[in-house]
Parts: sequence; C-alpha cells; structure tokens
Amino acid sequence: MIGKNGYFIRSRISEKKFREIIKLFAGDITASQIALFSGVSRNCVNRILKQVRIRIAEFCEQESYFEKGEIEMDESYFGARRIRGKKGRGAYGKTVVFGIKKRKGQVYTQVIRNCSKTEILPLISSKISKKTTVFTDGFKTYDSLVDLGYKRHYRVHHGKSEFAKKEKRIRNHINGIENFWGIAKVRFSKLRGMNKETFYLHLKECEFRFNHRQDDLYKLILKIIKNKPLKVS
Repeated sequence: MIGKNGYFIRSRISEKKFREIIKLFAGDITASQIALFSGVSRNCVNRILKQVRIRIAEFCEQESYFEKGEIEMDESYFGARRIRGKKGRGAYGKTVVFGIKKRKGQVYTQVIRNCSKTEILPLISSKISKKTTVFTDGFKTYDSLVDLGYKRHYRVHHGKSEFAKKEKRIRNHINGIENFWGIAKVRFSKLRGMNKETFYLHLKECEFRFNHRQDDLYKLILKIIKNKPLKVS
C-alpha cells in the first residue's frame, strides 16, 4: 500500500519516492535522467516537474520586491538567431524578457510583449521602491523614470564607454544584470522546443536557482511545496 504523500495530494507516488525526485531536480538533473534514476516514467516526471516549477514561479513573484539599494535594469532577447536585417530591441521571433537585479542581491525576471513604456514602467513601479538608486542603459523607455519618482537614476551609454565610470562613488554600470543574462542564455541553449508557458517556468527556475545558489535547494523546494502541495491533475 502506498503511504500518504504530504507533498502531492492523491498521488500514487510515495512521499519517499517524491523526495527522491525533488532531490534529483534540486541537483539540476534532467527529466530523462530523473526518470532513469528514480524508476518513475518520463511522462510522470515531466508532469511533476511542471507543477514544481509553477510553485517556484509563484515563490519568486512573492519574494521579489526591491525596497532599497542599488538596482540595475535591462531587457534581453531569447530564442532563435536573429534574422538578417532584424537587430536590437524588437528583434523578430525572439521572446523579450525584462530583468531587475539588486547589486550583491537577487534578480527578478519577467516575460514582456515588447519594450514599450506601457509594458516596462508599470512593472518597475510594482517591483522597485522610489527609495532605490536605479541604473539603466540609454534606452528611451527609461526617460520617464524621474517623472515616476525615481530621483536617483543613472544611465549607462555603452557607446561612450561609460559602463565602468565612477560618478560620486556610484559605479555607473549594469554589469550584474548583463552577467545574469549570460548565465540564463547558457542554460537555455541546452533546452529545445519550448512554448511560451514552458519558457516562463524555466526562466523563473533560472531566477530561483541564481537567487538561492547558496541555499540548500532540496530543503527549500520541499518547504515551498509543503506550504502548497501539488495535486494530481
């Protein structure tokens, strides 16, 4: 008889087996490898991991608010290689992602439709306190930040070699969020054939792993799921 699983309601998978799957996932093992090592079917593992990633995404949204400190913001593009003639922001066929990073702190990411003011500015207002010092590149969408109440806004113009300039003890760069984009793109280069929903969940997983890279992910993921158990769909 299968024992009660406090992490997965009405599941036929025992709690012991479920913990094994989560431990492998926390170790960044692929779904196919998890299925092989755990003896659980690949389809079942995929269903479990999708729900786990949903819980992780919810957790990331709840913990992401930037109250004070120095904050970097930038957008990036994920997807197939650029089509000739399509460059820069709005590159055809790519998924647009907006990112916020606190220096020496956490990162927050969100998929957006485009880089317009109507997409980016409400997101900034909802996630970043007016008490912060913000750093962006010279993109025109950020022109209105001072009008929104962000009085300490520093701009980086890469073409003018300002990314490492010191200004009144302020390091004027967005290296932190750009470094995160590099990490995320290396991770995504190993994934194939994702739809929009799957992309978002993998993006939040990347954010979660980065933010909690010093933590015991196995214990943290179990805690997150214990607070809101998975359900058989």
